[in-house]
Amino acid sequence: MKDRLITPGYCFILAANFLLYFGFWLLIPVLPFYLSEVFNAGNSTIGIILSCYTVAALCIRPFSGYFLDSFARKPLYLLAYFVFMTMFAGYIIAGSLTLFILFRIIHGVSFGMVTVAGNTVVIDIMPSSRRGEGLGYYGLSNNIAMAVGPMSGLFLHDAGMSFTTIFCCSLCSCLAGFMCAMSVKTPYKPPVKKEPVSLDRFILLKGIPAGISLLLLSIPYGMTTNYVAMYAKEIGINVTTGFFFTFMAAGMAISRIFSGKLVDKGKVTQVISAGLYIVVSSFFLLSACVYIIQWNAVACSIIFFLIALLLGVGFGIMFPAYNTLFVNLAPNSQRGTATSTYLTSWDVGIGIGMLAGGYISDVSTFDRSYLFGACLTIISTLYFNRKVSPHYHKNKLR
Repeated sequence: MKDRLITPGYCFILAANFLLYFGFWLLIPVLPFYLSEVFNAGNSTIGIILSCYTVAALCIRPFSGYFLDSFARKPLYLLAYFVFMTMFAGYIIAGSLTLFILFRIIHGVSFGMVTVAGNTVVIDIMPSSRRGEGLGYYGLSNNIAMAVGPMSGLFLHDAGMSFTTIFCCSLCSCLAGFMCAMSVKTPYKPPVKKEPVSLDRFILLKGIPAGISLLLLSIPYGMTTNYVAMYAKEIGINVTTGFFFTFMAAGMAISRIFSGKLVDKGKVTQVISAGLYIVVSSFFLLSACVYIIQWNAVACSIIFFLIALLLGVGFGIMFPAYNTLFVNLAPNSQRGTATSTYLTSWDVGIGIGMLAGGYISDVSTFDRSYLFGACLTIISTLYFNRKVSPHYHKNKLR
């Protein structure tokens, strides 16, 4: 008899996670227009202001793991969720660019905290025997939000809705999510003996090898999410590049349905290896589009969307497996630290990808950026198979 995964608490936290990410993704494509039209900010200024969010989220991640392992998790989750939600109201009343930047930084800090807390709480309330499957569906709620959020935001903006209306939509989405988060019942967590503050309370030291592998993988991912539309325009792919992300989200949705079950059967490293091979092929194919389009423009457009689907499948396979890998290396008292190490590794790579992709394309071309990214995925694959996989099997606790 399988342990029960679908419980009211699990459904509530899935809904809370989807509504939080929907509110987040709704604004992503709209904020550059808002800063430009309302505050007359230039492109470089917009880039700096928007990156404040990522930097702030990154700074709080290691500490959020420590807090979640030291104190009751649900109150911290609700507090972070509440602050994240209220920042949408802050954007409505921000009358100056300085105030907007301040709200953006607070928003980033609360996002860094609420994402680690949500990931940790969902692990607490699901049976450990179905953790991979459960994390797969939990991550799928992010992917669905990523697929529909940006399109919804741009639709509202193109339909002539005011920025205040769009901010209110995000606020209402998160308010509904907050109600769902409050309805989640978490198991009692006995007080843990306070250990001396050490580096291992902020970063899961046994997870560093896996973190390096994940970081190398997230650099080309960061390049893709930020520059793939510009790359398509540069080489002359005349398609609606917004559909690239839709295909990517569809690939993630398809893969998460079955990959979590394989992870629960103990095939953590095998699942990650399979995902790595798919991603390596996809990034080399993406960098080759510059040559494929010279041969056949229609074929290149089809391959472009096929790459998006394959990237979605590859990363969709690996996300729950990597998350499970980090959690399996940590004792139960360090679940928060394990989750924050996993997310921090990913975020650092995304940040490097933004900077590296922009720099390489400035001094050369975008296809060279993606070729560089593809080479990093080969290094990540070799490092994972030779170092991370043996290290995991030697040190895993469950």
